[in-house]
Amino acid sequence: MIAGMHALQVIDSHTGGEPTRVVLTGFPDLGSGPLAERRTLLAKNHAAFRAAIVSEPRGSNALVCAILTPPFDPTALAGVLFVNNVGTLGMCGHGMIGLVHTLASTGHIDTGVYRIETPVGMVRVERHEDGSVTVENIESYRLHKAIPLDIPGHGRITGDVAWGGNWFFITEDLPAPLARTNLEVLTAYTTKIRQALEAAEICGEAGALIDHIELQSPSPTPNLDARNFVLCPGMAYDRSPCGTGTSATLACLAQDGRLAPGAIWRQESFVGSVFEASYREGSRGIWPRIRGRAHLIAYARLVIDPADPFAFGIP
Repeated sequence: MIAGMHALQVIDSHTGGEPTRVVLTGFPDLGSGPLAERRTLLAKNHAAFRAAIVSEPRGSNALVCAILTPPFDPTALAGVLFVNNVGTLGMCGHGMIGLVHTLASTGHIDTGVYRIETPVGMVRVERHEDGSVTVENIESYRLHKAIPLDIPGHGRITGDVAWGGNWFFITEDLPAPLARTNLEVLTAYTTKIRQALEAAEICGEAGALIDHIELQSPSPTPNLDARNFVLCPGMAYDRSPCGTGTSATLACLAQDGRLAPGAIWRQESFVGSVFEASYREGSRGIWPRIRGRAHLIAYARLVIDPADPFAFGIP
């Protein structure tokens, strides 16, 4: 390799159409502290490297990267920090499924149950014989129910604020059916919802930004329970059914008595991929279980050329 260049080893996959890039080596050292501290360190000191691996010209607005790091808790298999085109994420359901599938492809794990540490808590994962992966997410819960919100051009809607590893505003008030022909309408609508939440100073706990907007409707597909559209923090929609969003939705369904513990909920994404979900009861909310499948799409070495004006992304 040319002197002065920096390389990172990555493996790309997609889960239900949503891409995950696992960074195996080459990312700057983030220390050995708790994962929440490493997340803060990454955001503060390594935004350029984050942009280099996620954003154009090497990535896209839909891409999530999973940066492998040693765990703080010695009982965990690994630690992981998830990042997207605008910052860091607390957790990522589709990304965790992609990570587990990637680790299996490299021979690091076999079928079985493992613990993976994230900045928001320990996640239990299971690699099944058929290649699918179940993620038992962190405890999820609803913070607010049926909050009224005025949306310019649409009037008053209501929605729930819930936690599934990221903060979500979830509403069944739709401007149009959740069909791909309505992508522009749905994107504009969810963008207005996010702006209205910020203007009204509606937040998650401790003033946390509600950076995911989820639209929910019944699924028109036989034997599926629901279809969603999720606007992610970087203003791209989730091609998968969104693991943390499904977790937050399950917490709302459970609290409303609309889904029993252990019952299967089949969540369809905007592009037609499906997660099977269920939950067990927790002390504050629920422990969601999300099952899906990832597929490998690339083994690569990313190169950062210091002479490249877009080496760390396009500003």
